[in-house]
Amino acid sequence: MPKSISLEVIQKLPKTDLHVHLDGSLRLATILDLAEKQKVELPSKDPEALRRAMNLGQNCGSLVEYLKAFDVTLRVLQTEEALRRAAFELAEDAALENVRYMEVRYAPMLHTRKGLKLTTVVEAVLEGLSLAREKYGIESNVILCGIRNVSPESSLEMAELAVAYKNRGVVGFDLAGAEYDHPAKHHRAAFQLVRDNNINVTIHAGEAYGPESIAQAIHVCGAHRIGHGCRLREDGDLLHYVNDHRIPLECCPSSNVQTNAIRDLASHPIKLYKNLGLRVTVNTDNRLVTDTTVSKELWLCHTQLGFTMDDLKQVIMNGFKSAFLPFHVKQHLMRKVSEELKAFPSDPPTSVIPPPLSSTEAPAARA
Repeated sequence: MPKSISLEVIQKLPKTDLHVHLDGSLRLATILDLAEKQKVELPSKDPEALRRAMNLGQNCGSLVEYLKAFDVTLRVLQTEEALRRAAFELAEDAALENVRYMEVRYAPMLHTRKGLKLTTVVEAVLEGLSLAREKYGIESNVILCGIRNVSPESSLEMAELAVAYKNRGVVGFDLAGAEYDHPAKHHRAAFQLVRDNNINVTIHAGEAYGPESIAQAIHVCGAHRIGHGCRLREDGDLLHYVNDHRIPLECCPSSNVQTNAIRDLASHPIKLYKNLGLRVTVNTDNRLVTDTTVSKELWLCHTQLGFTMDDLKQVIMNGFKSAFLPFHVKQHLMRKVSEELKAFPSDPPTSVIPPPLSSTEAPAARA
């Protein structure tokens, strides 16, 4: 067994969070405060009762059940002020556990119920992240999402928004939402537009549906990264293709258990993927809904899956390698982080007792 590493030590490691949803990562206190200010009705005004009603940190049985918590969070994220605050607080929480680089994803179309313009939604979030950058030094960019179970036309509209805000804080395009029975290929026009404009693509795939969903994300929609990818292990040929082409996997271990994509943490394929050489990264998915942090996810990989300090360092470096950043920016960041990680002792080498020498191999006794 690897030497025990405390959560406190892991909190000090420099980290990334490449797969985190804005609308799933509010503080519970902020939801209650925004609801009161906006006169929005919630399932309960009591924090613990609301926590139970939203299944926070609880096994939901399916992705569809898991997504019901977003019905609550989206009620209070319909104003410019709320979006700015949510983005700032998310980056603040990440910075306090030494996340250095984060890519925040959300679908702007879900924040227009009260008449906000799509451009206003994007700019409010970018402003919140910018304020956190000024205060804490955390670098954050945005990934805009289409939604699988909403119309392909809406996804195309989100893709157009991504094109408009390229080089202004938006670094990628994603397809989120209910995966089963909503294939990514229906949203092909949106992906064609962003790829025509040299925008990075990541797609939720292989979570609530099999490896065919991952193949479609890569070969039909041109994904550069895969969100989750739990079921990739069911297709060895595709697994090796993903490995050979260094397509990163945005793993979110606790979330996968919560949505029943994985039975329990001990059976999560991230350890198999890492051992095979795949570029795995560890992320939160939703800080609030999953009740987690990046540090906690890495700590669980250590305590439940046997990751050593060297394993954790490798996964952390994978996060920086996989960031949707210009190559030279990424290279500079990776050099800096690599130096910082040297301050954390690596695992002691495993002592191996050599087999006894045979009589023919034994050195002659000295006179």
